[in-house]
Amino acid sequence: MRITVIGSGYVGLVTGACLAEVGNDVLCLDIDQAKIDMINAGGIPIHEPGLDQLVARNMAGGRLAFTSDPARASSHGRVQFIAVGTPPDEDGSADLKYVIAAARNIARHMTDYKIVVDKSTVPVGTADKVREAMASVLAERGEEIPFSVVSNPEFLKEGAAIDDFMSPDRIVIGADEPRAIEAMRTLYSPFVRNHDRLLVMNVRSAELTKYAANSMLATRISFMNELSVLAERVGADIEAVRVGIGSDSRIGYSFLYAGCGYGGSCFPKDVKALVRTAADNGVDLDILRAVEGANDRQKRLLVDKVKKLFGERLHGRHFALWGLAFKPKTDDMREAASREIIAGLLAAGATITAYDPVATDEAKRIYAEESRITFSIRPLDACQGADALIIVTEWKEFRSPDFDGVRERLKQPVIIDGRNMYVPRDIRELGFEYISIGRP
Repeated sequence: MRITVIGSGYVGLVTGACLAEVGNDVLCLDIDQAKIDMINAGGIPIHEPGLDQLVARNMAGGRLAFTSDPARASSHGRVQFIAVGTPPDEDGSADLKYVIAAARNIARHMTDYKIVVDKSTVPVGTADKVREAMASVLAERGEEIPFSVVSNPEFLKEGAAIDDFMSPDRIVIGADEPRAIEAMRTLYSPFVRNHDRLLVMNVRSAELTKYAANSMLATRISFMNELSVLAERVGADIEAVRVGIGSDSRIGYSFLYAGCGYGGSCFPKDVKALVRTAADNGVDLDILRAVEGANDRQKRLLVDKVKKLFGERLHGRHFALWGLAFKPKTDDMREAASREIIAGLLAAGATITAYDPVATDEAKRIYAEESRITFSIRPLDACQGADALIIVTEWKEFRSPDFDGVRERLKQPVIIDGRNMYVPRDIRELGFEYISIGRP
């Protein structure tokens, strides 16, 4: 198929590259000319394992190209994916201006039948707005050109997005017109050869499915985080509790790890947007409001633990911070727990040296005007002269560090672990005071 992907950010770039990988002729559009120039020169604007090789291979094979020309993009693909950003508005709702602008651009330049696919995470009813926007532009042109609007939400995990796309758990298609459904079945057939994982439903159900999935996962995280606070109070071990409840097949083990809160570009934004969608329709989602509140409190928990140990005023204190990204295998710091922790420590008067395997450049951009935080290129270097080591992101390289080297560099052997990476008894036997989440 000839396919256009509008938006060359995280979702658009992964979608375009993976569709090209199975032989489709894909053209990606972005209005940011600097981004297009970077990609055409061999660069990648995001960190995602394997994406640079995937893009390069398909560009070299002539299956993947990039442009900033909306007219060229509109004429190229019978299937037009909209994969632009939907940032949260002031009231928590998703801002659809980029989605609607993309839809209007398609209608402005189209000359034959198009299948317009909402790949962006959008609230229920967005497909209707896309359809209305396109119909309005076509009416202004005096044209009657048929088109279909489909909802096809993405379920990509940052750090594993290529595997998620190439070997999906499910592919959700929200559509009402048979020819659009058949086209989407054909498009995704290379990805479901083992067994059919394509789920067809009406458009609004597909739109709600994406928000419901992310909100469910966020709920599991906040539930365990709230339990971890109780576990500390009553002398229970949240890790033992996790194994105990996860062994129930009705519950399972996924997303049951207590920590210092969830972040990223999806969970916080999608929970807020679903709460707002519900409010707009006269429904109060009390559970999700509690999920948000629990997550906000959990992000402040490590700072509270630091202050309990060192006092409310941290002037003259210096801390090592391991992990800046909201999760491993990405450089994404949007809504990351590290940002809340850094803000809390700096506000109390502390200074920080931070280390992250891939997110340091992003952190330097964020904290370009902040002299009280510096960055190291090696994790041990960050520990030099620090009053304590604070672990925020569970990168694999932190699982078995040189503990002797850590202890030698710290002023005092204190580790405050926001991801429960170590066995408390083992770390204490190495001579550390070890503080974790939800464990006695």
